[in-house]
Amino acid sequence: MPPHVDIVIVFRAIQKGASLSKEQARQNAVKAEKQYSKLIKTLSRAGLTAVGRRGESQGQLLVMVTCPQKVLANLIRCERYSDFLYGLPMSKLPSIDDFESGPLSPADRIRLIHGFISSTPEDGGLGIISGRKEWDLVESVMALHDHDFNDDWIHLWTHHRIASVELEKIRDQFGDSVALYFFFLTAYTRALIFPAALGTIYYLCGKPYSASYSTLLLLWSIGFVEWWTLQERILSIRWCTRGSWRVEKRRADYIPSFPWWKQEMRMMAGLPVILLFATILAIIMTGIFVLEAFVTELYKGPGHTYVAFAPSILFSLLVPRLLAMYQKHATNFTDWENHEHQSSHSWSLSLKVFTLSAVNAYLGLALSAFIYVPFGESVMHFVQSHLFTDGRRALALLDKFNVKFNSTSPLGAKIGGGKKISAVGLSLWEWDRRNARSKLNSSRLEEQMFAFSVTNQVVDTFSAIGLPYILRAVDSFRNGKGFRNINGKIHGKKKRVAFDDEPVGHDAHGREEREFLERVRSEVVLPEYDVFTDYSEMVTQFGYVALWSTIWPLAPAVALFNNYIEARSDAFKIAVHTRRPIPIRTDTIGPWLESLSFLTWLSALTNSSLVYLFRPPNQQEYETGTMVDANATDESQNRVSLAATRELLMSALLIAMLASHGYLVMRAAVRHILNRAIWMGSREKKEAERVEREMKDQYLSSLGPCTPGENVTFEMTGEWATFWTTDEGMDDIRLMLKDV
Repeated sequence: MPPHVDIVIVFRAIQKGASLSKEQARQNAVKAEKQYSKLIKTLSRAGLTAVGRRGESQGQLLVMVTCPQKVLANLIRCERYSDFLYGLPMSKLPSIDDFESGPLSPADRIRLIHGFISSTPEDGGLGIISGRKEWDLVESVMALHDHDFNDDWIHLWTHHRIASVELEKIRDQFGDSVALYFFFLTAYTRALIFPAALGTIYYLCGKPYSASYSTLLLLWSIGFVEWWTLQERILSIRWCTRGSWRVEKRRADYIPSFPWWKQEMRMMAGLPVILLFATILAIIMTGIFVLEAFVTELYKGPGHTYVAFAPSILFSLLVPRLLAMYQKHATNFTDWENHEHQSSHSWSLSLKVFTLSAVNAYLGLALSAFIYVPFGESVMHFVQSHLFTDGRRALALLDKFNVKFNSTSPLGAKIGGGKKISAVGLSLWEWDRRNARSKLNSSRLEEQMFAFSVTNQVVDTFSAIGLPYILRAVDSFRNGKGFRNINGKIHGKKKRVAFDDEPVGHDAHGREEREFLERVRSEVVLPEYDVFTDYSEMVTQFGYVALWSTIWPLAPAVALFNNYIEARSDAFKIAVHTRRPIPIRTDTIGPWLESLSFLTWLSALTNSSLVYLFRPPNQQEYETGTMVDANATDESQNRVSLAATRELLMSALLIAMLASHGYLVMRAAVRHILNRAIWMGSREKKEAERVEREMKDQYLSSLGPCTPGENVTFEMTGEWATFWTTDEGMDDIRLMLKDV
């Protein structure tokens, strides 16, 4: 058995890759010695056992920390007191008396110890926080994987259906946050069965842009969001985490005396930055859209085959860099807002980042649906006129300098005999409007939906599973090392040099310790797990299904199949490609629930608009094209059709506004029905009321019995004493009985 290590503190004595002079190296060594000594003393004074081992690279130290049972019992007691004071009486953590008979789950143990080490002294912690000035050499505080559980977990995902993996086991290993994500993923995947079956039926048997399909899809979206809201409440009671934000530790950078209105002003100050980056992103994507949909179609000059790749190249060069720059600024702004708790900090940052991610995800489809299809011919003619004007000027300038092209050259016109022609006669663009109109892609929306639903999700899966393997393999072999598998074992040739602090014997204990240290070092180089990426991917997919699957009804079926793989790939990513997640107590998926609600409202607008614009009104138009297509088929009536299209779009806007109000009514009805059907009378609601009543009754019992008037006698004195001793009621009743 390897030693039991609860927490590993990564300490960097020498910055990686730093080139220091002798004096700088000496000062750095003195600083590292003082801070490392302070670290060990701080841990030891708190009752923790700590020992350092050399890390993967020079100057890296790994401080192994284990928590004795007595210290852990004190942490349990403090948390139980805190839970009671702040309204969380349903803690499943055992009391000190039954600690031996009911040990903590691995997640609760890691959470308590990690919180004790990394929380501020004001919250009863040691204050060992990475990034703080006094601990600037501490890189991170992490936990180690349980590889036996990981192997079994991956085996279950691989060989069994999705429901076979018990969420309680995930919660015991990784905490509430990760378990809540997998519960959401499982629930969302099961909920996709209905729209997947519905979309398949309508795709095979129904008409395109069906109003009934869009209505049922909207009802499903509202129902799922409202159902999940109740499920969060039920899970928070079942897992004893309801209101857990009340006992959350404060952030190290939080300024307690900061006025609330200043924080609100700082949050408002971030809105112009979000709008600025969103505008820049929209301009870039619109420009790329025009280039890809119109310019590359009109260009027929040299290299036109390769010019078609220009939009994709521009997108890959500009958009990721802009998003990375925005995320950096969003993080700085969120830090500047001075959030007290990490949950509110993550909430604010997630909303900022997802705003631009949604623009990046959905703007292309919106441009195609509401610009390309209704106004495609007009935009094509507009682009043609500007290209022709600029092109003629450029060619006239070449002709002025008597520039000639050979007809047999790549730039020459197709005139035989090698005859020289003038530059004005050269055409790099499509001149004929009828040919240009024929280049418009009537199935562009369906092709985009297929690309987003299938191609992008395949790329995302490879990026999460396959790419980390490749990057780690390249990095390992570049450094002259073999490639480690998930257990830290090395494949490939590597000269093994033992550290001074490692046993070099060939006994079983020495081999086991070396293997354990290798496994620790292999986990230290892994990135930290961030649940934001997984939630963002699922919420973005929900947006594709709710907002745009009217275009391609098979999108829910593709999403269902993707999520079946996604659950396994996420489990594999956590077990193999990232560090062990630090357990966090939470009772909600946070800002993602608000994002789902917003996307559901937005789907009411988009679905109604799409159905009104593109639904074939009768069988004849179904055979020839959509309502918008019918308005733009005759070039001689271009202006009339453009005016008609504008009028149609205004009508679609009014329809969308009506659908928005209809959404509010439908949501209120669905919320009321689900609340009565699921929450009212549920076992969790009764349990919450029972526990609250028992806790109040226990507190009141400690104050003494409450029996008013029992065995109490009181003798009245004073001038009105005879008034209270004379009772005429009984005499009057007896007189009435005598008369009868």
